[in-house]
Amino acid sequence: MSNDAPGFELPLRLFLAFRVIIDELHAELAREGHPGLRPAHGFVLQAVGPGGTTAVELGRALGVTKQAAGKMVESLERMGYVERTADPSDARRKLVRLTAGGADCLDRSERIFERIRDDWVRRLGADRVRAMEHDLREVTPAGPWRLDVPGWFGTP
Repeated sequence: MSNDAPGFELPLRLFLAFRVIIDELHAELAREGHPGLRPAHGFVLQAVGPGGTTAVELGRALGVTKQAAGKMVESLERMGYVERTADPSDARRKLVRLTAGGADCLDRSERIFERIRDDWVRRLGADRVRAMEHDLREVTPAGPWRLDVPGWFGTP
């Protein structure tokens, strides 16, 4: 008889750890003046990035249709996190850019993620957290971060 957990538990525990971190992030962002943001918004803000993007490029990065990306942009635009502007290199294209509020949200998120990691180090020990990060790097692709979780999970 094995003392190992059943195979299905590993992805669930990894997802639960992700969920704990993201829930903590959003609770702190709300306390710091960014209420109403949802996990999918973070993927959109990351995909927009500092240089901006188009709705087509955004949809591709998120793994959703141009229309779904447009709805996400509209939501974040109403909340004041992104704006649409004319592309200086092609007046026919609209760029989606971060506003000061969007940039502030990403800056705060970075700081909060560091604090959450520091909390894990205090709870588990630096060696165990480093080993966990090393092991996760061993079993996950080394390429660029994938932001297509909204499309992968499916959008309403």
